[in-house]
Amino acid sequence: MNKAIIYIFATLTMTTPSVMDAQGPKENKKFNLEAFESRKGAFLTAELELTPDEAAEFIPLCNELQRKKFEIGQDCRSKHKLIKRAKRENKDVSDDTYKKTMNVCLESRIKEAEIEKEYYDKFLQILTPEKLYKYKDAEMKFWEKYMREQHKKKK
Repeated sequence: MNKAIIYIFATLTMTTPSVMDAQGPKENKKFNLEAFESRKGAFLTAELELTPDEAAEFIPLCNELQRKKFEIGQDCRSKHKLIKRAKRENKDVSDDTYKKTMNVCLESRIKEAEIEKEYYDKFLQILTPEKLYKYKDAEMKFWEKYMREQHKKKK
């Protein structure tokens, strides 16, 4: 019965129009983090066949990890944007700028790996090793689906 409820919830969440579609003109569209996290949580719950108790503990930790990783990568993304903008405007980018950007991005990836290890230990207290192993695949599957949908919206 619980699995049926989870699958129904996940199906409804994945098939309803996104919150961004209902917001009107393109200029007013902003990323809705809460809706995104809800959708991702439902997807992971269904894919990993999480019990309600597992989902209640695991999904908030996943969201927390995702937010921390986003924050860690902020500096890297902003430096990449500066380089892209300079290239678009046909401005030269110095070797030093490239090196600094790469170093910042490498440091970000190291910090992300460290925090993933920290959360891996927390996740193991909630999920079986098998479910935790499947988590990365499920997360990739979600991102691929999400990106395909975003690409279709742009057409």
